[in-house]
Amino acid sequence: MTTNQAQPRFSSILQTWGLPIALLLIGAAMSFAHPAFLTTTNLINVARQVSINGILAVGVTLVLLTGGVDLSLGSVVALAGVVAASLAQAGAYPVFIVVAAGVAAGACCGAINGVVVTRGRVPSFIATLGMMTAARGLALVVSNGRPVSNLSPDFTRLGGDLGRLPIPVIVFAVVALLAWVVLKHFRLGRHIHAVGGNPEAARAAGIRVGAIGMIVYTACGALAGVAGLVLAARTTTGQPNAGVGYELDAIAAVVIGGTSLSGGVGRISGTILGVLLIGVINNGLDLLAVSSYYQAIVKGVIIIGAVWLDRNRQHS
Repeated sequence: MTTNQAQPRFSSILQTWGLPIALLLIGAAMSFAHPAFLTTTNLINVARQVSINGILAVGVTLVLLTGGVDLSLGSVVALAGVVAASLAQAGAYPVFIVVAAGVAAGACCGAINGVVVTRGRVPSFIATLGMMTAARGLALVVSNGRPVSNLSPDFTRLGGDLGRLPIPVIVFAVVALLAWVVLKHFRLGRHIHAVGGNPEAARAAGIRVGAIGMIVYTACGALAGVAGLVLAARTTTGQPNAGVGYELDAIAAVVIGGTSLSGGVGRISGTILGVLLIGVINNGLDLLAVSSYYQAIVKGVIIIGAVWLDRNRQHS
């Protein structure tokens, strides 16, 4: 095999297995750096920590596959959390109503994003940036700018454990599985990829591009609502200032996982690996008692690196 033939093959192998290898190498390095890293308790803790970012990342994957972006996720998480917490105070409403209200709050925000992007022809960056500010303000209005506490045990149980398995991890797994099935085996999944790959060609093929946009933004908002519910249940309070920067973590995880910012290319399995990679790095830095100031620098480097990798993939 010549050198010119070997290079494309090596590049293909690296694209397929690079992320799992990086995850294993970083995990091995963390286990040598701190003996507690590979303990069962810590690994369960890592899974619990990444669950919220994972739920958000699945929603972001759907949006990025169509060539859009959603910067409002963190604020929608806060809004859904305070809406649910307000209804869950002292067991005022049954837990299914509380859950439905939180998810509906997120879905409404996502649907508004979808309308503004698909009908108003506003770039997704601008539309969701506006929603980021509006949803944060609405969360402050609903909560009167204060944390909403005294939540019912039935609701806070959603942030607990089922046996030894954290319920947030179960929720993340179910969400990821459903998204994988839709993208892999349903016509909707093929249409989402087609819209992101070439919207004009998709429209010429009879695909309702606007409807697909509405679906993915609404689904992304609904999943942000789910994440807000899980966060409020875990912390036993609805925080109007929760979720700051969550959208950046989710986008970074998705892009690291191989989803293109230009749309049309991406897999849920890659998103899961990207979420785990960021979670392992964050957990390792916490175990090593690295200052949060330096952790913010590392996170910024990861985000820039994710975009750089995406650009390289597009030109390779």
